[in-house]
Amino acid sequence: MKKYNNSFKQRSGSIIALDADGVLLDYNAAYRLAWERAFGLLPDLRDKNAYWAIDRWDVSRLDGMELIKFRACFDEQYWKSIPAIPNAVKACEELCSAGYELVCVSAIESQFQHARLQNLQECGFPIERVIATSGSNTGISPKAAALRELNPIAFVDDFLPYLRGIPDDIHAALIMREPNGSPNLGGELNLAHSLHPDLQAFASWWLSESRCVE
Repeated sequence: MKKYNNSFKQRSGSIIALDADGVLLDYNAAYRLAWERAFGLLPDLRDKNAYWAIDRWDVSRLDGMELIKFRACFDEQYWKSIPAIPNAVKACEELCSAGYELVCVSAIESQFQHARLQNLQECGFPIERVIATSGSNTGISPKAAALRELNPIAFVDDFLPYLRGIPDDIHAALIMREPNGSPNLGGELNLAHSLHPDLQAFASWWLSESRCVE
């Protein structure tokens, strides 16, 4: 596993880019509430260690009109109401106190960019900017172009494929959350400079005196 060059440590005024869903916000919990909104039933937990929401909750796979009905619940109201992951606000506050500017870089449609920012701020995150990149089927991270332009010192995501194609001089930190069905495995783990169980662990490590070059 690559280690990040310690000479970049705690540069005042540097930007740290953060993914939202799975890093700052609990998408899985919001998915469950969207299901209840669509079908009037709050699904039970199926697998607490499942990476994907559809495997975590006791729900069926949808098609046809039911799928259209469910997707309609992923509207502005949804993107404004996702709960924060425990300790994520605290982690961001620690990074800001150390002099870093935090920018959320999220693969959502641009029409929901303001809703995402409002959601983050209402949760208490010290974040003033969201960059919406939409999705991509090119094999390269849909966030790569935005990250090249933003030029942060570090980028934190929980989805390994979104590290593809980002500049190597940006520290790529991968959040290794629920393991069952996770895409965060295999040879591409070499794209990550560091691995962490959550954002609080990343912040503690990033700000520690023990971070060094291997």
